[in-house]
Amino acid sequence: MPYLFTSESVSEGHPDKVADQISDALLDEFLKQDPQSKVACETLVTTGLVVLSGEVKTEAYVDVQKVAREVIKRIGYTKSEYKFDSEACGVISAIHEQSADINQGVERSNPEDQGAGDQGMMFGYATNETDNYMPLALSVSHLLLQELAAIRKEGSEMTYLRPDAKSQVTIRYSDNHVPEKIDTIVISTQHDEFVEAAGESNDAKNEAEVQMVQRIKEDVENILMPRVLKQLPERIQELFNSNITYHINPTGKFVIGGPHGDTGLTGRKIIVDTYGGKGAHGGGAFSGKDSSKVDRSAAYAARHIAKNLVAAGVADQALVQVAYAIGVAKPVGLYVTTYGSTNVKDASGNTMSDGEIAEKVNRLFDMRPYAIVQRFGLQNPIFSETAAYGHMGRTPSIKQVEVGRNGHKETREFETFTWEKLDHVDKIKTEFGL
Repeated sequence: MPYLFTSESVSEGHPDKVADQISDALLDEFLKQDPQSKVACETLVTTGLVVLSGEVKTEAYVDVQKVAREVIKRIGYTKSEYKFDSEACGVISAIHEQSADINQGVERSNPEDQGAGDQGMMFGYATNETDNYMPLALSVSHLLLQELAAIRKEGSEMTYLRPDAKSQVTIRYSDNHVPEKIDTIVISTQHDEFVEAAGESNDAKNEAEVQMVQRIKEDVENILMPRVLKQLPERIQELFNSNITYHINPTGKFVIGGPHGDTGLTGRKIIVDTYGGKGAHGGGAFSGKDSSKVDRSAAYAARHIAKNLVAAGVADQALVQVAYAIGVAKPVGLYVTTYGSTNVKDASGNTMSDGEIAEKVNRLFDMRPYAIVQRFGLQNPIFSETAAYGHMGRTPSIKQVEVGRNGHKETREFETFTWEKLDHVDKIKTEFGL
């Protein structure tokens, strides 16, 4: 029997994502000056206030207030009526030095023996239902909000938009786990009070609210959706039809939003950051953490494995788990499941078991923290780009960054989203006889 699956996303102006973006911007600033920086920065944002906290071990000096304000400005919180803006909000820093007890478990005289920054399990997932090997519901949810933000920043259409927004997409799947149609789309977007009530009565205010919501609904269907569809491949466009149920600002007007409407915290959108509820999640957040924290680096490495396995044709979908003990370099375990979608045979001609696949993965990929950092360039300042619209499924690109300290600075190029590269497909095909 067909079933429904739903994923959500949140915009860069959502309070939790504001916090994530500030935390990752701080991380990048420390790495620009000192690639060996050990960083765990947490951010809280609320009405008129940003609180920065966490632990750092670094040779760098960073003006953390300036960084926070620049992020808030870039997102679009630049007006006093938002009750949270880049110029007027207070910024309090309570960042202190990393615990020596933690540091001694991570750093080693031989860098290759670097221990994991914490215990825990991390997951990576991939599926062939989209071109970027991500779950479809999450990919569409992200794209809706990326386009909504682009429209807001262009400033020529939907000029009432404010930075805070959420989306949700429900997809109907067949018994064989193949997407059949887009069933429901939910979008809630913050906006100006762009229709003035004809009077002070409740009826007049309600009528103004109805007019605003109706205008937003029309613009979503007539402006946003065509832009989104243009970016999707034809096979995905075919899943959209006139029978989609839309819920646009279903609670009514949404003027009060952002950190004024809801306090934001780093690390509170870990499902949005990963796979939208598909696969699994170990519970660790990403933003604000340097690559010695395997919560982040090993999750990227697990995604890289899963994506390359699926792209190579080993399975239609794959989940990879890796687990660590704090201070120990070698993982305590590596697990793979293909949910019964394996496409490879063993030496006897039988479908290869997930355990056999995991053994081969262990031979192909070095999952020690040092090896992961080197493989993906995770001491480079490449993390700000990850802090909104997902850490996975993104397109690698080159960014130019000014690095160095104490007056010795140079512009260098770094590659972002390196864990999304399909650079092990040929090795996997050889190992699995594909």
